[in-house]
Amino acid sequence: MLTVEEALEQILLRVEPLSVERVDVLAALGRVLAEPIVSRAVIPPWPNSSMDGYAVRAGDTGRVPVELAVVGKIIAGTLPSRPLRPGEAMRIFTGAPMPEGADAVVPQEDVAADGERVTITGRVPPGAFVRPAGEDVRAGDVVVQPGGGIGAAEVGLLATLGYSQVRVFRRPRVAILSTGNELADLGTEPGPGQIPNTNTYSLMAQVIEAGAEPVNLGVVPDQLEAITERLHWGLTAADVLVTSAGVSVGELDLVRDALERCGAALHLWKVSMRPGKPITFGTRAGRPVFGLPGNPVSAMVTFELFVRPALRKMAGAQAVHRPRLRVRALETIENPGSRRGYLRVTLTPDANGYGARLTGDQGSAILRSMVLADGLAVVAPDTTIAGGQAVDVIVLRSLEPRSH
Repeated sequence: MLTVEEALEQILLRVEPLSVERVDVLAALGRVLAEPIVSRAVIPPWPNSSMDGYAVRAGDTGRVPVELAVVGKIIAGTLPSRPLRPGEAMRIFTGAPMPEGADAVVPQEDVAADGERVTITGRVPPGAFVRPAGEDVRAGDVVVQPGGGIGAAEVGLLATLGYSQVRVFRRPRVAILSTGNELADLGTEPGPGQIPNTNTYSLMAQVIEAGAEPVNLGVVPDQLEAITERLHWGLTAADVLVTSAGVSVGELDLVRDALERCGAALHLWKVSMRPGKPITFGTRAGRPVFGLPGNPVSAMVTFELFVRPALRKMAGAQAVHRPRLRVRALETIENPGSRRGYLRVTLTPDANGYGARLTGDQGSAILRSMVLADGLAVVAPDTTIAGGQAVDVIVLRSLEPRSH
């Protein structure tokens, strides 16, 4: 069996970023930038005040106290009426441009003023409460690099620089198919011996979280012809095909045969991990196809380890992996057996970083273990990590405090 690293290397070698499209700046939120963003301007374009107060010449405050004549008012959105001369001050508001000759601002709470004169009781250093021109961005600066994700701050900066549209990588379209006679789809009442279709919806949600677009192929029974027909549909409707169940060695595990009937070349099967040993990866006409296990936790964990990095690469991202933390085990974390474990843990912050404990029973059908999980503890085969020892954790979600 392949290791997780060997399998992922084979997968990432066979996927490439998708084509590029131009979108409105707000529609770029959550997308991956496909071009460097170069500043066309100096931001801010002129020195401006960071406080409500009085624009002064710092040299006039060398002796204290000093009284200066108030010769004007500057509000944000207007320009000074004239330069500032020695012995003068101008009333100024936050964001307003500094008058020529002024090099400092005195906050209004630090002076005594009557509208015509202002008394300053302390020495003011040059540059006090002044934002210099180009403090944020200079003309010609590359302010956002290609391959990075576009968040709210990037959208704001793009708007500041006058970019109404930007070039981004296309989102991968991912077709999701669940197989199994026992599955009753959402909105239908399970019959005798049936269970609700979980994987279609958890996998589609993971696709969205990865920055891609899901295509629901529904549920298909364990019949070779029916599976093959639905796979043909998925391979024409999407950039990536993901199936769940039917990839092991049972009599009704028909997905690999159906993929080969569709013309897919299969590159790997079985990975030394738990949960999720049976996983198939192949390609057809350059499109990746993944056959994931049927148990809900196994499907989600294998998606995280293999499908998500592939989707991030296809979406143009430079960083395709989840962050990892080295944390302390808060109690015993045991991984019996000959395969590396990816065990669901909660993470608790403390003065030394984070501590990890298992979410409870680690059965591959216990979906609540994923609901509770902040991350996946990576534990070597036949290994017991005692409380207080270090363990590596793949972080799955924001570590803001939450109720479990």
